[in-house]
Amino acid sequence: MGRMPSAERRRQLVEAAVRVMARDGVGRATTRAICAEAEVSLSVFHYCFDSKQELLEAAIGSITGNYVARVMSAVEPRATLRETVRGALGTYWEHVRAHPAEHMLTYELTQYALREEGFEHLARAQYEQYVASAAVLVGQVCAVLGVTPKVPVELVARVLAATIDGLTLQYLVLGDVQAAEALLDATADQLVALIGG
Repeated sequence: MGRMPSAERRRQLVEAAVRVMARDGVGRATTRAICAEAEVSLSVFHYCFDSKQELLEAAIGSITGNYVARVMSAVEPRATLRETVRGALGTYWEHVRAHPAEHMLTYELTQYALREEGFEHLARAQYEQYVASAAVLVGQVCAVLGVTPKVPVELVARVLAATIDGLTLQYLVLGDVQAAEALLDATADQLVALIGG
């Protein structure tokens, strides 16, 4: 490939890393395998990233950012707060069902970061990003509908992040679509109760 800006190369390497890790697992995602997937040399990797840890951090940020952007773009005012919340949850859920390996990767990244010395902060950053993203989403839903939450947005965001995390993992393990849909409905009810309006 020809020369391209380093930001574009970084994006290329992050996307390749996500594909390799989703396909082969985090442990097998060597810098050589990632570079081969991206069709770049190891020197390009070392030019763009100081370490594999930095690449993993960028991959976590990219995956989470993509989820949030997808859901945020789907937040549309509907007849009720519940319908608006359920619609946003449904958009996220469509992605889980369409790309289970990518969602499985997020759990694998968490476990990898917790077990690898020096990587622990990546797991913490990952979950802090989940909560921050959920707060933005809750804030957008409230703004779109002109609703003032009856509890702090951060509390609603933490409940949302924890619930979706558990629901996603349960679906990946059990594969029960009907149970997942029922839990999404219950989650929408729970969020509406916390937000009020």
